[in-house]
Amino acid sequence: MRGDSGKPFQQEIGMVLNVPGLVVMAGFYMLILGTGIWASMRSKKQEKKCSGDGMEITLLAGRSINSLVGIFTLTATWVGGGFILGIAEATYNPTLGAVWALMPVPYVLTFFLGGFFFAKPMRENKYVTMMDPFQQKYGNVVSSALIFPALVADVLWVARTLVSLGGTMSVILDLPYVYSIIISSAVAMIYTLLGGLYSVAYTDVIQLILIFVSLWVCVPFLMTNPHSMDISLTAYNETFQAPWVGTVELDEAGKWFDDFMLLALGGLAYQAFYQRILSASSYTQAQVTCFASSGFCLVLGIPSILVGAVAASTDWNSTSYGLPTPYERNQAGSILPIALQFLTPPYVSIIGIGAVAAAVMSSMDSALLSSASLFSSNIYKNILRKQASDREMMWVIRTSVVVVGLAGTALTFLDNSVLVFWLVGVDMSYTIMFPQLVCVLFFEVSNGYGATLGYLMGMILRLLSGEPLIGLPAAIHFPGCRLDAEGKLTQYFPFRTAIMVTSLLTIPLFSWLMAVVFNKGLLSERWDVFQVKRQEKPTAAAAAMDDERTNCGTEEASTAKQLLDTTRC
Repeated sequence: MRGDSGKPFQQEIGMVLNVPGLVVMAGFYMLILGTGIWASMRSKKQEKKCSGDGMEITLLAGRSINSLVGIFTLTATWVGGGFILGIAEATYNPTLGAVWALMPVPYVLTFFLGGFFFAKPMRENKYVTMMDPFQQKYGNVVSSALIFPALVADVLWVARTLVSLGGTMSVILDLPYVYSIIISSAVAMIYTLLGGLYSVAYTDVIQLILIFVSLWVCVPFLMTNPHSMDISLTAYNETFQAPWVGTVELDEAGKWFDDFMLLALGGLAYQAFYQRILSASSYTQAQVTCFASSGFCLVLGIPSILVGAVAASTDWNSTSYGLPTPYERNQAGSILPIALQFLTPPYVSIIGIGAVAAAVMSSMDSALLSSASLFSSNIYKNILRKQASDREMMWVIRTSVVVVGLAGTALTFLDNSVLVFWLVGVDMSYTIMFPQLVCVLFFEVSNGYGATLGYLMGMILRLLSGEPLIGLPAAIHFPGCRLDAEGKLTQYFPFRTAIMVTSLLTIPLFSWLMAVVFNKGLLSERWDVFQVKRQEKPTAAAAAMDDERTNCGTEEASTAKQLLDTTRC
């Protein structure tokens, strides 16, 4: 982190290494690591009792996660570092405000839609990953291309969680950013490697409890600090900056709606979500897990909103932080640790960093295992090495965890905004993967041709629409495209939703068209690379032949019975 002078932020404010904080954090990491080791031992015992293979034990905990643990691990997966810091950042940012801190409410929709519609087909078919239906229906070529955006989204997920923790530790503990990232990444990778989903799920229980307790302990101290005004007075009145509630102007409504739908539906295309669904012992339990987790997400979003509101109501010149404000120093992304550091007693800020660390771990381990599941099951096992043994697959999973962890760690040094990684990662899931998943699960007509065109259209349109967060210029200017308050060309039309809907319509329509073309003989069968003719027409013919055989068999049996029935003479 750097201030306006270009020097590291800690050097500007003259902080020294926070030894008590480091001791507390070391204890926290030991607790998490110990829980992960215990869970890995439990997984080995469970493996002996379970009839499934070793890969299913590692990736899905033998489909035997109980309801309480399932609720904890699903909630902890979504309530990560990006969730906690991102909500506080949006609430504090004078160009946004609380109305743009959308994460908790869309997640309620995510879990309810997932429980009502997506859990059933996934559970009934006993899939291992969300890519299994693609592989079974479209084959290896198309499914391999579709795995790419899912893997990229997971790597970005790892990056955004590490960014949130690295920034927090560097502010409160004065621990160098690099060390914070490396230590946290190593701990998460170690216990994920040891026990798979068992370790991830049981450490999530500890982490979610820490998140809940730590955040709510910090809130009273923040609300009563002497440097901030009553947040009810600054909610709608400009005091030290724009009102923290924020507004959605009519010309911004399209962008707000786009962000809402992005967060609500984008999460339905994450492997981490289905990993929890598929690990439940029954469909009913999977539904209960989804519905209960939605309530927890709402409750856990409130403290971050309050932190952002207090920060927006603070006279920073009266604190040791001084001026310029965090927003003017381009440090809005770290407003939660900054507020804890300068507006609460030291021991409270240490408690706060425990909440962020717990949130980061709970999401990072999920992303690591999610990406390892996709690569090991859908690429290595189903394509590269179908005869791979359980022992070999265990090493593939471990290698995948390490590679994704290192890739995500490397990305953390490119940008220090949590929202950047958050939105770009979910963006790919929403515009590309969500329509594909809907079509493969609910549209029988969908085939490889429609999936390929929908994938290409979604990818191309998204790239041409630009993204100011990563400096990608817009080649397509949708209605309302203009410069934002920071001078960046921004699309205010709900363009991502438009791209998603375009892809969602394209996949079944083009699939149906290509099926007609080949079944009517308009194109030679040798051009049918996805074999839609063999999939559909022979099936209908076979059904007709079966009916004919059944009828013939009935008639022959009736005739034979009449010939043998001597009582009718």
